[in-house]
Amino acid sequence: MKKIFTPRQKASVALESVKGVKMPNQLAGEYEIHPIQIGIWKKRLLENAHEIFSDKRKRAENEQQELTDRLYKVIGQRDVEIEWLKKK
Repeated sequence: MKKIFTPRQKASVALESVKGVKMPNQLAGEYEIHPIQIGIWKKRLLENAHEIFSDKRKRAENEQQELTDRLYKVIGQRDVEIEWLKKK
């Protein structure tokens, strides 16, 4: 049966791999998962570690601004289409 890991467990295993105290094969045997999976989790941890220190409010504001920009673009396209249809 496939073992399901929580995000916290994945982070813990990936962190152990980053520390390098145990080899991935040792961790794989201990947690009953494939060593490649540990490598994938480790890579994701290292790629996204900077987000831990980012300002969540700033990120939320950026996401909101991106959404607003996309919506204005769609509205603009619709306005152009409506004007074009009115002329026909």
